[in-house]
Amino acid sequence: MGLFDRHAGLLEAYRDVRTTGYDPFQIRMERVLSPTKAIINGRETLLVGTNNYFGLTFDPSCMEAAIEAIRAEGTGTTGSRIANGSYTEHVALEREIAEFYGKKHCMVFTTGYQANLGVISTLAGPDDFLLIDADSHASIYDACKMTQAEVVRFKHNDPASLEARLRRLDDKPGNRVVVLEGIYSMLGDSAPLREFVDVCKKYGAYVLIDEAHSLGALGEHGRGLCESTGVIDDCHFIVGTFSKTLGAIGGYCVSDDPDFDILRVTVRSYMFTASLPPSIVASVRQALRVVKAKPELRTQLWNNVATLYDGLKAQGFTLGPEHGPVVGVHLPDRMTAIGFWRAMLDAGIYVNVAVPPATPNGVSLLRCSLCAVHTKEELDHMVEVMTGIGRQFGVLPDKQLRAAGAR
Repeated sequence: MGLFDRHAGLLEAYRDVRTTGYDPFQIRMERVLSPTKAIINGRETLLVGTNNYFGLTFDPSCMEAAIEAIRAEGTGTTGSRIANGSYTEHVALEREIAEFYGKKHCMVFTTGYQANLGVISTLAGPDDFLLIDADSHASIYDACKMTQAEVVRFKHNDPASLEARLRRLDDKPGNRVVVLEGIYSMLGDSAPLREFVDVCKKYGAYVLIDEAHSLGALGEHGRGLCESTGVIDDCHFIVGTFSKTLGAIGGYCVSDDPDFDILRVTVRSYMFTASLPPSIVASVRQALRVVKAKPELRTQLWNNVATLYDGLKAQGFTLGPEHGPVVGVHLPDRMTAIGFWRAMLDAGIYVNVAVPPATPNGVSLLRCSLCAVHTKEELDHMVEVMTGIGRQFGVLPDKQLRAAGAR
């Protein structure tokens, strides 16, 4: 038996992908020019698949903060905070994120994936129950593999399904930890968070919400879905990442739990990995200041969401269920999605292609993510290009046939 025999189905799918001539999972950006442009395959390409929601990867103040930190404190920490100690800036960043959310405590991780992996697997112990949305991110599912708690899935974005599962557990001892996401990364839909919180209150369950794709985008101050739905004080743990809106890398968890700091000596993904380098910490601290000081970036982002989502919808594309910074375009099958993706890249537009088993309910789709600094002209052009390719691939009706039908 070969080492990779258990991946036979995935290997076959991957071979199908590569028959197109491009491998969408090994795209090389020869040079990144701006938050929305890069050189790919020798040509300037519009980036609409990078999660760079506020465009802060090229913000001059964030870049300058990173440069100054490198000059002052070098390129890396070369170890974990448990072993090598915390830099002053680590502690300052944690204080600032906690203050941003109005919480008492914060831990910073080297990636958002590690934040979910470590916190979730540590919070729920051997006699507890971990309840997760069926469409949860891979980092949440991987945390489930590490926990000793019993894992229970409920239907996607369905508070009644969660309540039914909690009701069945009502006579059993142990804590209940419910994990939700602000905006789901594939289809771009958001959780009915207030309804979920009401269910959790009824059954005494703890709430952990991952705001990775909603930080900055939602809420009056950009604190995410927990702020926009008015339940920030009812979310016991809020997890997020620096790799989307804040334009860097890293993760965090905030909470008001008085014993929160015990996580620093129990969460393995915090204890046994090198801490964030000074340059990243400095750029993230500045990016957080930008998010607070420039609410107009959020307005620009949502204007761009409307331009792309409404434009594609008007042309007849099947999209995710609601407006959001992630726009999922449904396609009939894997090979159509891959071919469509390649045609868009050939036309100078980069998006993500997502196919089973990485997608909910086996759907194949193109995943687009908006940026505040996209121009309306760029997005109108994208709608025009996608419409032409959609007709070419038979995803949309031919223009002449459509006109004939209208008569």
